[in-house]
Amino acid sequence: MTEGNLFDMVKKHLSSSSACLAMDANAEAMLKIPRREVHASIPVRMDDGSTRVFQGFRVQYNDALGPTKGGIRFHPDETIDTIRGLAALMTWKCALHNLPLGGAKGGVICNPKELSVHELERLSRGYVQEMFPFLGPDRDIPAPDVYTNPTVMAWMTDEYSKIAGKPAFGSFTGKPVALGGSEGRSDATARGGWFVVREAAKDLGIDIAGAGVAVQGFGNVGSFGALLGQEVFGAKIVAVSDSCGGVYNPKGLSIRDLMVHKAATGAVQHFPGAKNITNEELLELPVDILILAALENVINRRNAPNIRARMVAEFANDPVNNEADEILFERSITVLPDFLTNGGGVIVSYFEMVQNFSLDRWEEETVHRKLEKKMVDAYRAVYDLAEKNNTPLREAAYSIAIARVVGAMKMRGWI
Repeated sequence: MTEGNLFDMVKKHLSSSSACLAMDANAEAMLKIPRREVHASIPVRMDDGSTRVFQGFRVQYNDALGPTKGGIRFHPDETIDTIRGLAALMTWKCALHNLPLGGAKGGVICNPKELSVHELERLSRGYVQEMFPFLGPDRDIPAPDVYTNPTVMAWMTDEYSKIAGKPAFGSFTGKPVALGGSEGRSDATARGGWFVVREAAKDLGIDIAGAGVAVQGFGNVGSFGALLGQEVFGAKIVAVSDSCGGVYNPKGLSIRDLMVHKAATGAVQHFPGAKNITNEELLELPVDILILAALENVINRRNAPNIRARMVAEFANDPVNNEADEILFERSITVLPDFLTNGGGVIVSYFEMVQNFSLDRWEEETVHRKLEKKMVDAYRAVYDLAEKNNTPLREAAYSIAIARVVGAMKMRGWI
C-alpha cells in the first residue's frame, strides 16, 4: 500500500475546511487526533503446530454522532497511518450521509493468501478476543473490508457472541444473510455510487443511457460497478482494468462475458474483441465517466492534465490526490469525492444494524429504495453547497460532514 500519507492528506482537507467553516481551534485540534487507538498482538496457532504473532489495530476516530463503524482489513502492508486516515474518512462518510454513527477502521498485518482456511479462522477469532472490550453493537461495529468477507464476519460474530454469552448478531455487519446480514449488501457500494453518478450526470447534461464509461479496478466494487452500469443504468462500458492491465472496445464490452473470461484466465486482458491497454492508458481515455474502483493516488499532478473524462467518480478511497483535485477543478472536470460516492456500503451496513436491532428482515427492493434516497439526498446537499460557494464537490462534502460532527461535539460539551 502507498497510503502512508493518507492521514496527512485527510488532515490537510480538515484544515482547509476548518478555515471555510471558521472552526474553533480546539475543535480542529480534536478532529486531527483519533479518540482511541487499540494495538494488539494476536497469537495464532498455525497448521504445522507453530505459533505466529500478528499485529492488529482498531482506530475509533470520533464517536460524537454515535457508535463507531468501519471495516477490518487483512493486508501484508497494512499501516497504522492507513487505518487512521480511513477511520477519519469513515467519520466524515457517516456524518455526510446523516447516519447516527461515528467512524472507525481496523486492520491486521497479514497475507490472507498465505493462510489456510483454519488459520484464517483462528486469526479472525483471535482479533475479536483481543478487541472484545472495545467492540459491541452500542460501541463499535466492524464490517468487511480489504481481504475480509461475510465468512470472516460470521466467525467474528460467533466469537463475540461466545465471549458475551449471548447471541450478538448486531456486533458485526456484512454477515451472511442467514446470520442476520442484509439483502443488497454485496453490491451496495457500487449501486450507491451509480445513484450519485446518475444525479451528477443530470447536472452535467450527460445522458447515462449510452454514456461511455471506463472502470479502473475489477474487484468486488469495480466488477459490480461495471455490471450495474451496463445492466441497470444503461451505460456503455468501453474499458475495464485490473491489476494486470485493461481492455478497451469503443463499441462497448459485455461485462458478464468479461467476468467469465476473468474467472477462467485470472485477468481481463486478452478478452476477445477488445484491445489490451495499460491501467495508465485507461485513465486517459476520451470517455464521459471514469470510475476509479482500485487503488489510491492513481490520478496525481503528473497525469491529471491528461484526463479526458467529463466526470471522475471515486468508488475507491482516495484515488485522486490533492494536487490532481485542484487541476481537475480548474479544467472543469467534475470529481465525485470518495466519501460521498462510496457511502453505499456503510449505509446498507447501518440498515443491517437496524434490522438486527428490530429483529426484522427487509426485502432487497426496500434496501435499494432506502439506499437511493440516502445517496441522492447526500449528493444534492453537496452539489447545492458547491454551487453556492463555487467550490469543488469534495470541499463542500467535507464542510457538511465536519459541521455535523463539530455540532455534535459542541452539544455534548466536548468543546
